[in-house]
Amino acid sequence: MNNTVCHLISNYTYEQLNIGQSKQMRKQVSAEDILAFAAVSTDTNPAHLDPEYANHTVFKGVIAHGMYSAGLISALLGTRFPGFGTIYLAQELNFKRPVHIGDELTIKLTVTDKHDAKNIVILDCAVHNQRGEGVVLGKATVIAPKEQVTREPIEIPTIHVEDAPPSFGFLLNENESALHHEGRLT
Repeated sequence: MNNTVCHLISNYTYEQLNIGQSKQMRKQVSAEDILAFAAVSTDTNPAHLDPEYANHTVFKGVIAHGMYSAGLISALLGTRFPGFGTIYLAQELNFKRPVHIGDELTIKLTVTDKHDAKNIVILDCAVHNQRGEGVVLGKATVIAPKEQVTREPIEIPTIHVEDAPPSFGFLLNENESALHHEGRLT
C-alpha cells in the first residue's frame, strides 16, 4: 500500500480571478541559487560571483541577479497564480534594492485589471525582503487560462553546483553551514 500523500494544485481560470485577489510565495536566496542562475543565464558579472570584487561595490557584497527575482515572479505566475496555462505577454520591472545571500523573499501578485475580450489579466508584482522592503516592483500582463487544471506539482530537481569560482567557494560552505545551523538542511 502506498502511503504517499498527493498534494494537488489547481490553476485559476479567467472567470475565477477577481480584482484585488492575490497570492504569494516565499523563497530564501542561497549561494547555490546565484551560481545556478549564473550558469544557465551566462551572466558572470563579478558583482554576483566574486566576493572580493563585490565587497568594493555600492552593494558591499555579493548580490543576486535582478532577473533571479523576476524569475520568481514568473514561477508564481506559471505554477500557482493564475498557474498552468497562463501565457506571459508583458512584464514591467523596477529594481529597488539589492538581494543578498540569505535574504527571505516574499513574492506577491495582485490582480489589478481584467479585459474580457481576450482573457487578459494585469497583475501588480511585488518582491519584498525579510524587512518588508520592496526589492522588485512592477506589473505583468498575462492571458489567463480558460480551463481548470488540477494536477500534482512537478518536483524541482536538485542541482549540484560544481566547479564554483575559487573566490565563491567559501560562500557555498558558509551558506550550507548556516542552513544546517538553522535546521533547514539535514
